[in-house]
Amino acid sequence: MNEQWMSLLGLANRARKVISGEELVVKEVRRGGAKLVLLSDDASANTHKKVTDKCRTYKVPVAFVPDRNVLGKAIGKDARVVAAVTEAGFASKLKGLLD
Repeated sequence: MNEQWMSLLGLANRARKVISGEELVVKEVRRGGAKLVLLSDDASANTHKKVTDKCRTYKVPVAFVPDRNVLGKAIGKDARVVAAVTEAGFASKLKGLLD
């Protein structure tokens, strides 16, 4: 997997265009502000289902990252299971890098 996505996600986070945490991300998806949701492969089954179902309902793309530590490191925080990008430009570039 290309590691450029981590740098881009860090840049988006410094621009305040990233939200992390399950409840905050689900709230942002409902509100229509999330353009891309990043979900770690090691998320619990309950979290995985909750986030993917909500994203499917609101037509928000979901990209998967290797694990929670990598996602947390990319945004300069501790381990994170889920994060949302709220700016369309960052979201489309990240989606391209993660596919």
